[in-house]
Amino acid sequence: MSLLRTGALALALTFSSLAGTAMAQESNKDFVVKAVTELFSEKDLTAIDRYWADSYMQRNPGLASTSAVLKEALKDMPANMTYEIGMVIADGDLVAIHGRYTGWGPTPLIVVDIYRVENGKIAEHWDVGQDEVLETASGLPMFEPMK
Repeated sequence: MSLLRTGALALALTFSSLAGTAMAQESNKDFVVKAVTELFSEKDLTAIDRYWADSYMQRNPGLASTSAVLKEALKDMPANMTYEIGMVIADGDLVAIHGRYTGWGPTPLIVVDIYRVENGKIAEHWDVGQDEVLETASGLPMFEPMK
C-alpha cells in the first residue's frame, strides 16, 4: 500500500473514531435525558428497571446503592413534584444535567446530577444541589430551562 493510501486510511479511521465517540456521547446524553424524564417528570418508577443497572452505585450520602434502593426511595415522590431539565453536558460515558426539582421540599432545588452510563444502563450517580434563590447578586437566574 502506498504511503499516501496508508495516510488517507489512518486519517479516515481517526475521523471515524471521533465520529463514533461523538455519537456515543450524544447517545448517552439522549439516553440519560429520557431516563430522568420518565422517572422524575412522568413519575414512572418502572423507568428504573429499564434504565438503571441493578448494581447502580449511588454517591449521594443520603442514599444507599442499587436500583432496588433507588426505587424504594422514590416510591413516594410527592404528587406535586416537578422536574425541569436545563443544561445537559456529555463527555464520554458521563452525562451532567443542571435541573430544578420543585415540590420535593419547601423551596425548589437546583441540582447538578452526574450520571455514568455503562453497558446501556445508568451505573453511577453523583449530585450537588442548593435551594433556589430568586434574587441573586448578579441579577442572573440560577436556573434556565432547556430550550
